[in-house]
Amino acid sequence: MEPSRKPTRLPEYDYSKAGYYFVTICTHNKIHLFGEVTSGNVVLNQLGEIVVATWMNLPKHYHGISLDEFIVMPNHLHGIIIIEDLKTPLKSPFEHPSLGVIVGSFKTWSARKINALTNRTGKPVWQRSFYDHVIRNETGLNHIREYIINNPIQWGLGEDDY
Repeated sequence: MEPSRKPTRLPEYDYSKAGYYFVTICTHNKIHLFGEVTSGNVVLNQLGEIVVATWMNLPKHYHGISLDEFIVMPNHLHGIIIIEDLKTPLKSPFEHPSLGVIVGSFKTWSARKINALTNRTGKPVWQRSFYDHVIRNETGLNHIREYIINNPIQWGLGEDDY
């Protein structure tokens, strides 16, 4: 059983609000499932390619979101999700989901595909939660983009490799 985690969400913040959100999603027990980093470059395996494809398909499933910079590493994903400011009224709340719903769906869909391919039905692929950061300005956005792009170069320099 995983230890209880400190909530990472901002209290009282509406995570379905238009904006840029940086997320980090780690594998269960930080196991390296998605490939390796060689000479500062990520070399994804078939499971890593599933993660990329599932991530890239998110805007097809949710009206009003788009994706910015992202990278899949051996044991985590960093990405920027943009929830757009919709000018037309929505017919249902599912048309403009919260960040938690988007990330939860991504984790579910990618885990199902990975488990089907590896014949591990029902086994956890992802940690229960995820890290998020509300990006508040252009300077912050550019700093996070640079962090994502440079993540493979930094691989192996930190204790947790994320």
